[in-house]
Amino acid sequence: MVINLSEQHNLVSNWVSELRNIDIQGDRMRFRNNLERIAAVIAYEISKTLPWVEQEVTTPLGIHNSKVLQEQPVLATILRAGLPMHTGLLNFFDKADNAFISAYRKHNMDGTFDIELEYISCPSIENRIVIISDPMLATGASLVKTIAAIKQEGEPAQIHIACAIACTVGVEHVVSQAGDEICIWCGDIDDELTAKGYIVPGLGDAGDLAFGTKAQF
Repeated sequence: MVINLSEQHNLVSNWVSELRNIDIQGDRMRFRNNLERIAAVIAYEISKTLPWVEQEVTTPLGIHNSKVLQEQPVLATILRAGLPMHTGLLNFFDKADNAFISAYRKHNMDGTFDIELEYISCPSIENRIVIISDPMLATGASLVKTIAAIKQEGEPAQIHIACAIACTVGVEHVVSQAGDEICIWCGDIDDELTAKGYIVPGLGDAGDLAFGTKAQF
């Protein structure tokens, strides 16, 4: 299942437009805050799908039967670009366990690239709900590799993917490789990729815009 939140939330559409806007992108704090706010909306929407249980809560004046989350999800993010969205999710699921994955594009001399996954720190995820944040779902290659690495730690009950902008090609690749049970939540969806695998019109490099450009070695 794929949900384009710009079709449901005017504010999400507004924040995505600011992420894309080269006249606004120079403000790194605003860029990170917009990613965080989009993730917060995604967290709210995902929360509607999660199982709840009733729990007795003692107030100063009596007892109330309240509905609470049956369990907290595991929040996973792909470093470094995913950190602002991870914060937005963690602000809602504040007792969640967390996973961190280092996955990046290693570019080859012929213009192609491979996905290198060098580091994963992950709690037990057997039969748990996992939410993976990565602002740009372009080719989908890094997410497919990330999901495979996470599944080596156990078989999750559900996997949700939170991204700011996705590409149709990448979405189709993730679904074909990772399974129809994956739910992808997008701030918006674009239809094109460049030859180098960047989303068009997209927004550029989310990691660089959030945290500064990388040195070229």
